[in-house]
Amino acid sequence: MKKLCLLVCMSLGLSATAVAKGDAEAGKAKSAVCAACHGPDGNSMIDMNPKLAGQHEKYLVKQLTEFKLASQTGGEEGRNNAVMNGMAAPLSTQDMEDLAAYFSSQEATPGETAEQYIEAGKALYQGGDEERGITACIACHGPQGNGSSLSGFPDISGQHATYTASQLKSFRSGQRHNSMNGMMRDIAMKLTDEDIEILSNYVSGLH
Repeated sequence: MKKLCLLVCMSLGLSATAVAKGDAEAGKAKSAVCAACHGPDGNSMIDMNPKLAGQHEKYLVKQLTEFKLASQTGGEEGRNNAVMNGMAAPLSTQDMEDLAAYFSSQEATPGETAEQYIEAGKALYQGGDEERGITACIACHGPQGNGSSLSGFPDISGQHATYTASQLKSFRSGQRHNSMNGMMRDIAMKLTDEDIEILSNYVSGLH
């Protein structure tokens, strides 16, 4: 039994090593070009640009990969964004993994939630709206908005409200369509502008 446990632990250790391909130090050097929009440590000071600090590596690599795909397909596939398509186009897989390792290792600055959004935001985030078929955000993103690296759900805690709102609207309109099994499109289509304002401001204060 002990030998079996040892073999399992060794196997898990090897798997973890195999997955951890990104080099944070190399990523730091490569991130200089990202700093203008996302800040030198991934804490963007521009509310239309997302904070990348503390985001899951797997999620960051996925987004960069899909921006690059969009650049190669004229936006027909992947995640289409005029600025990020061009930034991701020359990146190799190693570049993406290094950048993801660096930004995920940084500490995100906390955000705030204004008083008027707390009660309604908490209710919608934690409980959804069964009558309208809106799934609770907590189901995928967790009680603190930290998401799950293994499942591919992003950390949305402390994110700029302006950026979160823009992405929910993009999912709702179909402009952005790269969520797992289209689940964010299905959810966002049921959200009103008021719902989006409430949720975006609420998750900004989660941490």
